[in-house]
Amino acid sequence: MAMTIHVDIVSAETEIFSGQAEMVFAPAQEGEVGIAPGHTPLLTTLRPGEVRLKFSDGSEEAFYVSGGILEVQPRLVTVLSDTAARAHDLDEAAALEAKQRAERSLHDRSAKIDYAKALAEWAEAAAQLQAIQRLRRRTGRS
Repeated sequence: MAMTIHVDIVSAETEIFSGQAEMVFAPAQEGEVGIAPGHTPLLTTLRPGEVRLKFSDGSEEAFYVSGGILEVQPRLVTVLSDTAARAHDLDEAAALEAKQRAERSLHDRSAKIDYAKALAEWAEAAAQLQAIQRLRRRTGRS
């Protein structure tokens, strides 16, 4: 029997996932990390992107996070994010529209915009689209 680790993925609104996984992959600030049962304790920030869980039966599930905090204890991984969703629940059209809107804001030199906010919105939308594309590749859907 494969060893597992308990994983909680929580957004500001609700708990998205709580259960056992064999591996956790997350977009840490310094690059993707892989967490297995018994991992050394770790606390790090997350970039917007995909958190992926691998289960004992070989299946995987993907989640989108807008960034946040990853806390690792030997038997528990906690992902805290302002926004989190199951990857298959993401709206590709809305993410594409948000990315294009942020790009227009970033290129509009005449408007008085908050460039940091526009750049963050662009990064979040791009990360959502990337999560959707990875999910499609894994499931073979177009």
